[in-house]
Amino acid sequence: MRSKVVFRRLLRNNQARYGFVALVLLVGLAYVGPFFGAYEWTEKDFLSFLSPPGGDHWWGTTSIGQDMYAVTLRGMQKSIVIGLLVALISTGLAAIVGAFAGYFGGWVDRVLMWGVDLLLVLPSFLVIAIISPRLREGTWLWFVALLAAFSWMITSRVVRSMTLSLREREYVLAAVYMGIPRWKIIFRHIVPNLSSLLIIDATLNVSGAIIGEAALSFFGFGIQPPDVSLGTLIATGSGNATGYPWLFAFPAGLLVALVLSVNLIGDGLRDALDPGSNT
Repeated sequence: MRSKVVFRRLLRNNQARYGFVALVLLVGLAYVGPFFGAYEWTEKDFLSFLSPPGGDHWWGTTSIGQDMYAVTLRGMQKSIVIGLLVALISTGLAAIVGAFAGYFGGWVDRVLMWGVDLLLVLPSFLVIAIISPRLREGTWLWFVALLAAFSWMITSRVVRSMTLSLREREYVLAAVYMGIPRWKIIFRHIVPNLSSLLIIDATLNVSGAIIGEAALSFFGFGIQPPDVSLGTLIATGSGNATGYPWLFAFPAGLLVALVLSVNLIGDGLRDALDPGSNT
């Protein structure tokens, strides 16, 4: 019943509608758009270097003859996948750590929160910049793990504080008296009742991860050649943004549109899940 109310409130929210439509169009462009292009992202046209947008190359070409349309969509695919994976891992980790710390209390709470405090004071950008070059020979999933490792701490503290009140609820105490293992109580009764917070957090983590990936890739610490992401394309095109604007404008514009659409959906979800909202 509550899910239907939330869904109706979400449909009435203009921000959520616009964000959802924009996100669907962008994802469709990223994954369906390449089938309509004349070139693969790995192909090179040796007769067309730094060509402006035209009939043959819709978004122009790069300095090595790659089709900018195909390369940019490939970069957006990678950024979307990274954003989703980081959001899934970081939100899940925040839910587990925060719920276990808040429910068990005592030394479990102290140890877990000590780890959270330690990660909060570490300069995440610097740590990732130091570790990332040492993983260049490995899979890009290591980069996802590094981004996720520094994206969950604040949410885990919020989850912990909410768990402190949830563990005193009647249905939780009844489950304890019935002899249900505590870890099952956490996953059956605590975490599901935090779904509103976790959904919003996961949505906003997608845009945060996309921006984080773009920033790190811009400085050479993220996705490594020959693969591309929006961050690497922006870094490559920024030096020629005035002379060859298509190298910078298309990946930068798609990055802004992607992050904006996800943020609009996140704001709409927050309003829809907030009982005090007027939307």
